[in-house]
Amino acid sequence: MQIKLDNSVDKFAGEIESLSGFNVYDCYQCGKCTAGCPVAQFTDESPTKLLRLIQLNQKDQVLKSKTPYLCATCNTCSGRCPMQIDVTKIMETIRIYAKKNHIKPPVQEVNTFSDVFLDSVHSGGRLFEFGMTLNYNLKNMTPFLNAQLAPAMLKVGKLSFIRQKTKNKKRLKDIFDKSDYFEPKEEVSKKEH
Repeated sequence: MQIKLDNSVDKFAGEIESLSGFNVYDCYQCGKCTAGCPVAQFTDESPTKLLRLIQLNQKDQVLKSKTPYLCATCNTCSGRCPMQIDVTKIMETIRIYAKKNHIKPPVQEVNTFSDVFLDSVHSGGRLFEFGMTLNYNLKNMTPFLNAQLAPAMLKVGKLSFIRQKTKNKKRLKDIFDKSDYFEPKEEVSKKEH
């Protein structure tokens, strides 16, 4: 791996901090996040290395990494960090940053799942498993993936063809309106005034 530093070395780290609220320079590379990560063996970059790449302004390498997309969001890394860096939130920030900047994710299925999951909750206030699964499979061009599981799930009442909707749609709308907390703090404060 070749690392090229330039005069804007802090730019990407600053963007990540403004979006996540955490300073990646607080990380001193102890490796506790990686040691506790249950998916580290499946990632291309360890959480520790990903934070170091952000510190070194290696934006392209960070955004091409599968690690933020394979993150299980279990918060083990964040709980183990002696500097109280929320590594899970930084992983989520990287995914959202890439999406907002129209950067194709290296693990498209994760992005697709996130989109169809949130669409399902947004449209009805609750997860509609059957509709979400069907939508996910259609978007991935695998319409009959796991279809053989449906009869057994129907039999034990774990799958329904009828969507249940929330009664308080205004509260649901308010939650989704407030959910865009990844805007830079300067923009948020301008909106409030």
